[in-house]
Amino acid sequence: MSEGDGGEPSVAEHPRRPDAGPDGRAAAGGTRGPRRAAAVAAVLLFAGVAAVLGLTTPWNPLPGHVPGGHVRADPSLDFTPREIARAKAFDDAINPPAYSGLVVGLAVVLVLGFTPLGSRFIGWTTARVRRRPLRVAAAAVALTTLLRVLGLPFDIWSESVLRRYGLSTQSWPSWAVDQLKSLGVTWVIYTIALLLLYAVVRRFPRYWWTGAAAGGFVLVVAVSFIYPVAVEPVFNKFHSLPAGRLRTDLLAMAKRDGVPVKDVLVADASRRTTSLNAYVSGFGSTRRIVLYDTLLKSPRPQIESIVGHELGHAKRNDVLWGTLVGGLGVAGGLCLLYLLTTSPRLLRRAGVDPDVPAARGARSTGPADPRSIALVLALVAAGTQVAAPVQNLVSRRIEARADAHALDLTRDPSTFVAMQHELSVRNIDDPDPNWAEYLLWMTHPSGPDRIAMARTWSKMHHVPIPPPLAPGARTPPFHG
Repeated sequence: MSEGDGGEPSVAEHPRRPDAGPDGRAAAGGTRGPRRAAAVAAVLLFAGVAAVLGLTTPWNPLPGHVPGGHVRADPSLDFTPREIARAKAFDDAINPPAYSGLVVGLAVVLVLGFTPLGSRFIGWTTARVRRRPLRVAAAAVALTTLLRVLGLPFDIWSESVLRRYGLSTQSWPSWAVDQLKSLGVTWVIYTIALLLLYAVVRRFPRYWWTGAAAGGFVLVVAVSFIYPVAVEPVFNKFHSLPAGRLRTDLLAMAKRDGVPVKDVLVADASRRTTSLNAYVSGFGSTRRIVLYDTLLKSPRPQIESIVGHELGHAKRNDVLWGTLVGGLGVAGGLCLLYLLTTSPRLLRRAGVDPDVPAARGARSTGPADPRSIALVLALVAAGTQVAAPVQNLVSRRIEARADAHALDLTRDPSTFVAMQHELSVRNIDDPDPNWAEYLLWMTHPSGPDRIAMARTWSKMHHVPIPPPLAPGARTPPFHG
């Protein structure tokens, strides 16, 4: 008799089952039928996501004829050589910790997941934990903490660069508190998700992908709805924009645009950064527009231009739509996860017994074994990284559509150009990012791209083109 959870008999001691292999043991995950069904479901879900993204992504956010053609992005028109040089220097300083942290983080999680090291680490950290749900929770906390600790040197490196360039205003103790808060949020999210996943895996060992896919979709929607009211306040304090001309004008603009907005909030971002930003979060009763308090010092027309962009997101329900598409992607990913975690070869490589219990009460093996959490996290990390370039590409197009909405709403391209220049300079954004930055990091178009769109919009609508902001730059031609 093999030792397991309480000394239950192992699978090998049970009579041979119809779905067992030549050695009398069941193939992990059951028969070929469930695996084939999961594969079909994954293909259909991913094909559906691809079709939705292909058909609904605004690949051309400014449709229609452009007299003389689209304006091409040219950093030298609006950014001085000094501003360009400073942005390049900052980019050269922030890229090493960013890329190093990404590579090391991926390498560690993949080594833990695809070798026995991860299962041994979980076995060591949960050796004294007997109840299965607590083992899952302990494994989730231990693994996420290990990964965060190993990434901490790169986070400190990045924070040092931000401080050197004046982008961070936090003290080190305050920064450390934020890191602990972030780790706590990670513990909660991963623990809940893994507890639900492993409960379904154990209850329905052959068809757990069905419940996991449905539950994953629901969980994504729930987190998107809860996040603005439960998680954002952990990191920032919010208050409604005080009564006054700015608030009145912003709410009037939202009403004129036909966008129901619950509130316009101000976040106390200045306690940790000098950068300018605004965003829309939540949907339905939790949807609100949030302004960094650093932005309130900008001229009112520039603030209205940014809020017009956020109203574009709200009017198109970008948060809700992105949540639903993301939920479908997660559902497809969980079907794929079933196929991978029921592979005996992959389980053995990860140091997990691929057998499936033949009777209720038998010890956890295969995908139900909490030691397989390291493999699950490795597969999730790999899938997330593969999907990131596609997500960033779609995000840039959606952000460009919101820019077009702001231009349509305010009909003030000159202010839009001035605001984009201010955002780029204050945030020290690279005006000419390379291909790797576009693939890995950039969720928004670059400053010069956004400015070029404003000038294209001016040509389309026969509005005088905003003049260049850089001293001595040539004036863009106006084809009215």
